[in-house]
Amino acid sequence: MTTTHTDSILSRPVTRRGALAATLGVASFLLAGCGSSQGGSAAQTGGASSFTFGDTTFNSENEEPNVNPHQTYAGWACMRYGVGETLFKYSDSMEIEPWLATSFENVDELTWKVTLRNGVKFSSGRAMDAQAVKDCLDGLVATHDRAKGDLAIADIAVDGQTLTITTSEPKPTLLNYLSDPYGCIIDMQAGVSDDGIVAGTGPYVVESLETDKELDLRRNEDYWGGVPGFDKIKVITISDGDTLTMSLQSGEIDAAYGVPYASYNLFQGDGYTFSSCATSRAFFCEMNFDSPITRDPAVRKAIAMGIDKEGFVNKLLDGNGYVASGAYPDSLPFGGKIEGAKDYDSDGACKVLEDAGWVVGDDGIRAKDGTRLQVRWLTYPSRQEQPLLAESAQATLKDIGIDLQVNSTADHNTIRKDRSAWDVYQSAMVTAPTGDPEYFFTTHFLDSSSNNNGHYHSDEMERLAAQLADEFDTSKRAELAIKMQEVLLADDGAIFCSHLKMSMISKASVTGLTAHPCDFYEVTAGLRPSA
Repeated sequence: MTTTHTDSILSRPVTRRGALAATLGVASFLLAGCGSSQGGSAAQTGGASSFTFGDTTFNSENEEPNVNPHQTYAGWACMRYGVGETLFKYSDSMEIEPWLATSFENVDELTWKVTLRNGVKFSSGRAMDAQAVKDCLDGLVATHDRAKGDLAIADIAVDGQTLTITTSEPKPTLLNYLSDPYGCIIDMQAGVSDDGIVAGTGPYVVESLETDKELDLRRNEDYWGGVPGFDKIKVITISDGDTLTMSLQSGEIDAAYGVPYASYNLFQGDGYTFSSCATSRAFFCEMNFDSPITRDPAVRKAIAMGIDKEGFVNKLLDGNGYVASGAYPDSLPFGGKIEGAKDYDSDGACKVLEDAGWVVGDDGIRAKDGTRLQVRWLTYPSRQEQPLLAESAQATLKDIGIDLQVNSTADHNTIRKDRSAWDVYQSAMVTAPTGDPEYFFTTHFLDSSSNNNGHYHSDEMERLAAQLADEFDTSKRAELAIKMQEVLLADDGAIFCSHLKMSMISKASVTGLTAHPCDFYEVTAGLRPSA
C-alpha cells in the first residue's frame, strides 16, 4: 500500500502497518505555556535595522564552534540562527510538516520518495534541486557518525525535484532524523570555509564567524520564505549568566538566551518580552561503569536516592523546570513517572550504603576496604543550571557520607572521553527533539551510541532497542521506550533530575523571538522590529 502526504501538517499514520512512528507527532506536547507578547520599536543603525542576540550556548564547549551542520552539534547553531533549514520541521505541537520539502511518499518500509519545494536558492546563488540535496546528504553521512547510523541511507536516486531514499533497514523515524539540525541542507559545491561557514537556504547569510565570540549575519535577499525582518543580526557568545544579564540591561544586546533565573525579575516590565515553553531538555547524570566507585550498584543507587530533585527545581531553579522521573517529561506519551525512578530518601540511601559495607568514618565520609567514598562529578558552566545542580547534589550527598568533588569546566568534552577521569557526568540534553523516543537511547545508552559516556551495557536494552528500530506503530514505540527507561533506571545507569522550562527574553522593540519545545528555531524570517 502506498500513501502520500501533501503540503500540510502530517498528522495521520502512513505505513503498511498503519502507524508511522514519530513522523506523525508522537509527541503531543502541552504547549499552552509557549508564547510571547509584543511591543516597542526597531533598532536602527544608519537606516538599517539590526538585532543583537546574546547566547550562552554558542561555543565550542557545547560542540557548537561554527554553523557547519556536518560537524558535531553545530547544526543547532546553523538552524537556530537562521542559516540553514531542513526538509521537514516541527510544528508547535511537535508534528512534522514540510519545510524545504512539500510532500513525501512512504512507498514501503525501505523506500521514501520526497518532493522538494520549487524556487529555493542557497545563499551561494545555486538552485536547490534533488541533486544538491543528495550531495548534501551524501556528505553528511560520510562525515557525521550519528547521522550515518540514524539515517541508514543505502541509496539516493534523483529526478528533478524528487528524491527517492532507500534505507538499508526499516527506518520509521527517517523523516524525524531528516528534521534534526544536522539535516540542514547546505550547498556542497560552495563548500565549507576554514572557519565553518556554509551556504544554506535560510533567511540569513553568514558574513563572518569567530568561534566562542560572535557570528555576523545579513539578510538573505533571495530568501524563498518572504522578506526577513532585519538587515543585520549579530550573535554574541556570552557564557557567563551575570554578564548576559548586564548586557541586556544596558542595551548592548536586544535579546538573550540563558539569563539566570534569579535575574528574571529584573526584566518583568513593559520594556521586555518573555517567551517560555516546556521542553524535553533533561538535566541528567550518567554513571561511569568503568569506575571502581560507580561500578558498585549500591553507590549508584545511593546517589540516585541522595539527590533532592524537588529542592533543586523549586529552590534553585525557582520553579523554572519540572522534576524528572525518566528521560522524557509527562507531556509525552512515553514520559511521566517511570518505574525504578528513585525519590529523594537520605535515610534509605544511608541504609543501602551500610548494607553494602560502606561505613561512615570520623570525617563523616564513608569508606569500604580502605577506599574512601569520593565521587568525581564532571559538568560544565555554560548552562547556568548545571553548576547549581552539582552544588545541590554535593550538599545532599555529603549528608549520606559521599564526598562529591565537582569539576565544572568548559573542557568537559575532552575529559568525559577519558573514563579514568570521572565517576559521574552531569549534562543537559533535549531528549526528544524529534518528537520520538529513539534518539535519546541511540545517542547515549547502546553499545553503538556515539555518546555512551559511561560505557553502559544491557542485553535487555539492546534487545528492546532492536525492536524499537523496526517498529512503526506509535503506541508500541511508546511502550518500548517506557520499558527501556525502566531498564536504565533499574540499573541506576542514569539519574534524571529535571526538565527545563526554556525562556528567551527580548526588548519589547522586537517581535517574533519565540520559544519552541524542540529548542531548534530561534532566528527566523518572522523575527523583526515591532511595528
